[in-house]
This record gives sequence, structure tokens and C-alpha cells, in this order.
Amino acid sequence: MVPGNESSATDFILVGLFPKFRHSVILNSVIIFVYILAFLGNTLLIVLIWGDSRLYTPMYILLSQLSLIDLTLTSTIVPKMAFNFFTGKRTISWIGCGTQSFFFLMLGMSECLILTLMAYDRYVAVCNPLRYPTLMNVRICLQMVAGCWAGGSSSSLIHTIYPMHFPICGSREIHHFFCEVPVLINLSCEDTSLYQSVVVVTSIVLLVVPFSLITASYTLIFLTVFRMNSVKGRRKVLATCSSHLTVVSLFFGPNIFIYMTFTSSHSPEQDQALSVFSNILTPMLNPLIYSLRNKEVIAALRKLSGRCVVRRYCFTAFSGYRLP
Repeated sequence: MVPGNESSATDFILVGLFPKFRHSVILNSVIIFVYILAFLGNTLLIVLIWGDSRLYTPMYILLSQLSLIDLTLTSTIVPKMAFNFFTGKRTISWIGCGTQSFFFLMLGMSECLILTLMAYDRYVAVCNPLRYPTLMNVRICLQMVAGCWAGGSSSSLIHTIYPMHFPICGSREIHHFFCEVPVLINLSCEDTSLYQSVVVVTSIVLLVVPFSLITASYTLIFLTVFRMNSVKGRRKVLATCSSHLTVVSLFFGPNIFIYMTFTSSHSPEQDQALSVFSNILTPMLNPLIYSLRNKEVIAALRKLSGRCVVRRYCFTAFSGYRLP
């Protein structure tokens, strides 16, 4: 165990992010700064969507769920990592490790399903616009979202409880900056090759199948777009689709590499780098990707800014003094 730290025999030791890196203080400070930007950006996007009635549509409801997932995902990982680094207490309890692993998996699986629903939403809107109010209205969208959360939660519960009961005979050091199932499997003194095969098969179902559905949806969308006579309509569809495709690439690329290959085929440093990119950097980029080229979101932001200016002016006028 780490000298000077009080820990029980069941606690794990999180080695941290790139422990051999010389400038670890700068690295962790940058990660925290990125987390703050991701937290603020996704919170703002959620407020804009649920605060503007014009954005009460399936597409923006799904986008708000994606922001909620990114917001919660980064909050599951970064605060604990920062606390451990700056206090020097690298331990995490058995319950804490299982809880972190559960929420990480649940949010990751839910995001996978949400991204698939977003592709389906665009497919129906572009290829079957007349049936869109029937196939993809707000009520149906909310039901689908609930299904995504339920599916992610149930699958995550299974894949958290089972590996947490593997016996650990040697070191309890986790060569990562958070608790994750593939890393926990490596600590077991039992033969886990069968369970690793189960993880790969599950990953195929939860990653390859949704990715294939997204690819098929956008193939049909692009075929429809190229037959459009309206240049303005074509550009609008392509702008919306390009944002979603960018997010899909940022999500599926690293996760397919991590979860669809055995952990022995890549180093802990590779896993950590991909985890930082997929689970910390990408949640910061997602609000920017969806808002910079989205006129509706920009309009909602201007409306919210206008309200803030008016309230500030009214408060100043009635209070009799200027706000700093």
C-alpha cells in the first residue's frame, strides 16, 4: 500500500495518469481545465435546449441527453483523479471502484445508443419527412431515451458485478487513473480469458452493431441528399449530419480499439491516452461541434444573453447602483 495512507485490505491503488511523466502537475492541471470547460459547455447546452421552447424537438432532446451523459461521464472520472493527485492519496475503496466502473460503463453504453438514435432521427427526417411526426415525435423520443438509459444501466450492472468478484492474489495497483473493467480483469489471479471473450462479444453488440446502423442510416441519407434539387436544403442537411458524424467518429474510434481487442495487445499508456481523448477531451469538443454551425442553438444563446442583459439592467435601475 501507499506509505502514510490509511487503507483497508480491499482498497485499490490508482497509479494515476502517466505516472512517469515529468510534468505531471501541468498535465493534471490541463486535464482539470478541460474538465471545467466540458462541464460548463455541456451545462450551457442543456440549459439552452430546455430553456427555449423552439428546441423542444427530438433532435435537440437527444442532443441534451448526449450533453448530460458527457457532463456526468467527466464528473465520474476527473474529480477523483484530481483529488488523488493533489492529496497524494492514491487509494480507492472496493465500493468506490465498483461505483465508478458502473457509472462509467452505464454512461458509455447509453451514449452509444443515444448516438444511434440521433442517426435514426436524421434518417427519418431526411428520408421519410412525411412520416416524421408519427415515427419520431417527442413522446416516442422520450420513450427511446428511457430505453437507452435502462439498457445501459442493466448491461453495466452485469459487467460491473461479475468482474468485481474475481479474486485478486497479488498487487492491487490499477495502472490507470480510474476503475475500468479491462484493467480490473488484469488484476485477477484466475484465468479470465473466457470473460475477456465475453467482453469482446458484448462490445461487438454494443459498438459494431450500432456503428453499422449509423453507417447504414447515413448511406441512405447521403443518397437522398444527392437527389435533392434545393442547394440550401442540401447544405442544411449536410451541416447537421457532419456534426453528428464527427462526434460518432470521436466516440467509436477509441472505444472500438480499447474494448474490441484484448488488453494484452496494447499498453496501459495507450489505454490512458485514448481514455483521455474519448472521455475528457471529446466531451469538451461536443458542445462546440454542435453549436458553432447550428443556427438554432446560436439563436437560443443570443436569446438567453438578451434576457441576462435585460435582467441586469432592470436590477441596476431598481436597486439604485451599478453591478460590478
